[in-house]
Amino acid sequence: MPEIYVCPLSKLAATVEQSGARHIATLINAGTEVPRPESVPQDNHLFLGFNDISEAMQGMTLPAQEHVGRFVDFVEAWDRTTPLVVHCWAGISRSTAGAFIAFCALRPDASEDLVARRLRQRSPQATPNRRLVALADAYLKRDGRMIAAIEAIGRGANAFEGNVFSLSLDE
Repeated sequence: MPEIYVCPLSKLAATVEQSGARHIATLINAGTEVPRPESVPQDNHLFLGFNDISEAMQGMTLPAQEHVGRFVDFVEAWDRTTPLVVHCWAGISRSTAGAFIAFCALRPDASEDLVARRLRQRSPQATPNRRLVALADAYLKRDGRMIAAIEAIGRGANAFEGNVFSLSLDE
């Protein structure tokens, strides 16, 4: 049962250890130091550096199509024998968008609304980055259904950090 775990940076090592994950996708500000757990080979760690913004801001890196393409390629190359951990700084915006995108990429048959509702059930704080979701929606040719599903669940509860949770691809 392949699973996608989501966590904040502060819980990365514990999440990798507890889940047995051997693949990590880091969606965080460029230049942030992210210690890779020794159990995860370097080739199995994707680091994408961009800010958690949805509109261009001076001095910040806007999520771009290149980030989404590299992320989807990484997820599609994941062998699914052990879990994948997707994390960002707080585990609320970039990482929850990443988990949603990964699920939609790997399960093109899945209802975007159902996946978004599961995301909300597992993480009351989840507020997926709208720009990442919109870029992925276009990249995966989901005709606006991904962004509509995320808009339907609305903004998550205010929090400093999100909870650790997982989504099973078999659901």
